[in-house]
Amino acid sequence: MSRKYKGGSPDMVIDMVKPMNFTGGLEFMNLTYTVMKKKKTEEGKWVKGEADLLNRITGYAPKGCITAVMGPSGAGKSTLLDGLAGRIASGSLKGKVSLDGVEISPGLIKRTAAYIMQEDRLFPMLTTARNTYIGDEGSRGVSGGERRRVSIGVDIIHGPSLLFLDEPTSGLDSTSAQSVIEKIHDIAHTGSTVVLTIHQPSYRMQLLIDHLIVLARGQLMYQGSPKNVGHHLGRMGRKLPKGEDPMEFLIDVIQQYDQSDYGVDALAEFALTGMKPPQLSENETSFSTIPPSPTPPPRRNHDRSDKQSEDKGGSRKRLHLQTAGRPDQLKDFDHSVRSPWNNSKSWSQSGIMQSLKLTPNRPHSDQRTPHPASASPGYYTYSSDIVAGTPTPHSSDYTVNEDDYLTPNNAPNAAKYNHLGPKFANSFFPETWILMRRNFINIRRTPELFLSRLVVLSIMGFMMATLFTKPDRSMQGITNRLSFFIFTVCLFFFSSNDAVPAFIQERFIFVRETSHNAYRASTYTISGLITYLPFLLLQAAMYAGITWFALKLEGPFLYFLLVLYASLLSTNSFVVFVSSVVPNYILGYAAVIAFTALFFLFCGYFLSSQDIPPWWRWMNKVSTMTYPYEALLLNEYQRNEVFGTTLIGTNVTGIDILQSLHIYHENDERWSNIYIMFGWAILYRVLFYIVLRFASKNQRT
Repeated sequence: MSRKYKGGSPDMVIDMVKPMNFTGGLEFMNLTYTVMKKKKTEEGKWVKGEADLLNRITGYAPKGCITAVMGPSGAGKSTLLDGLAGRIASGSLKGKVSLDGVEISPGLIKRTAAYIMQEDRLFPMLTTARNTYIGDEGSRGVSGGERRRVSIGVDIIHGPSLLFLDEPTSGLDSTSAQSVIEKIHDIAHTGSTVVLTIHQPSYRMQLLIDHLIVLARGQLMYQGSPKNVGHHLGRMGRKLPKGEDPMEFLIDVIQQYDQSDYGVDALAEFALTGMKPPQLSENETSFSTIPPSPTPPPRRNHDRSDKQSEDKGGSRKRLHLQTAGRPDQLKDFDHSVRSPWNNSKSWSQSGIMQSLKLTPNRPHSDQRTPHPASASPGYYTYSSDIVAGTPTPHSSDYTVNEDDYLTPNNAPNAAKYNHLGPKFANSFFPETWILMRRNFINIRRTPELFLSRLVVLSIMGFMMATLFTKPDRSMQGITNRLSFFIFTVCLFFFSSNDAVPAFIQERFIFVRETSHNAYRASTYTISGLITYLPFLLLQAAMYAGITWFALKLEGPFLYFLLVLYASLLSTNSFVVFVSSVVPNYILGYAAVIAFTALFFLFCGYFLSSQDIPPWWRWMNKVSTMTYPYEALLLNEYQRNEVFGTTLIGTNVTGIDILQSLHIYHENDERWSNIYIMFGWAILYRVLFYIVLRFASKNQRT
């Protein structure tokens, strides 16, 4: 349908329906995304209210075409992209998203879509071409344009029917940016629905864009063919200057209204109803040469109806403009993401009529029903021909069934999802092997992390072998030998701390790759564990071989090696788990150091388990240093051999030492400590998997 304003020119018409030759793709209706925001009142108090990052956005992205989302900074471009890609937490985004005319759930979007982030998260030492590394800040690699093309290639290898790209040309020179857009254009014309955000496309890029969506302050400003932007400006009453780029000029006009008294609501109303916005004064249209005022005028209020003020349950309400008990604090609260230049003038259809001295042709309603935005007549004369005969991967080569795109709770038969193919491209065991191979390649090409640990343990082992050699048969000799064991435990714990930044860097790659089900979190966890097993064993063997023979330690060598190996495995698992829950490596280091100090304090070296106060005794049980320390002592002293004498000449046997430390047991408890260490390693890996599976998602809340 079309809406016309009878009081104005017939040119003020916005076509509100999809083109007749719309052959399918992504459609979205009434998308609204609200977040909490704080505002400081004149009294200096902070009050909370809700702000709409997306405000009832309705539109579509045709299949086989490039849909570009543009707008000034803070317009909501990336937010809209996240909403369409199912990257906003369930319940936070209101509205409906459909694929080929049928509503689709976020879970199914993940199976059929790829999302290419603005940052290129890639392993720096993997290749793109033979002997050509990706590279990073520390090692030279491919160019920025090549990195971007690799990012796109990695994410489209599974043939997605939906492709989302956030600023794919950001940071690239014009030639590289053009090359990237051309590749995306080729992908779109294979039948995929492509939606991307872009800031300032060049003229050559604009020729490759099929469909344009322009946003500002979370509201729809324009939708249709890029070729019709000039016509849209003309209907708005803004003549396009000769030689001016229509898209750039439209963004300039939006910013002018944004910093005026009317705000972008005037342009949003025009896009929805065809209501011509009021013209701006010369001062308002020359905003770019005037610096913003340090003290902006008061913001406009956004009044809402009671129905819009409540959620479905009606239990949680927005902060109304006249909230009981706090009217002065909340009456000026701005519920939109609004420009600081707007004053308190209210924009509504009746306000437009009053300013234009006109009368509306229909009653105004604040709860107007949004419609799909405009598209120009004769839209996609060439794209439709291409798309009509080209099946979309995984989706358009079958007859669409309504149940296919319902959420699992509503689908009467889950088996109808089988037409999409398996959820993951590979089965469990081949997938694990592929990830293991990649891990081994990364370790081989970046041996610094492994070699640094091996060198540190070798040097420290040599120092221990020469420092604690030939202990005296005295109480001091016993104390020296105990110091060697506790230092060994601490050394092995600290040697795993360097895994904190390594995994945090890799976590971003994991989030990107699993966003389209490239592999399972379980196979990633298992492959990482298996990959490091031989390297941890080599580290433990190097230290054990140097110290055990040089110091002539008691007990079986293999048990001594196994204790060190289990200690490395449990501490490595602990550090990896901590790395998965902290946001950055600084907090990761702080957390690991804090836990290391606690584990060291309660491991039984300073106070035996019996001497620790009862309310702190549980810390002795959860300390991962307790068990390797006790195991090493049991291996050394679980015998009646004399290890020293007291000052009065009394012999001190190994059993006496263990009894004094309250770790002696009549039954041999050496193996129970080994089992507990392996148990801790498994527990931390399971926790690590849970965090990856349920918490490591690049989602807005």
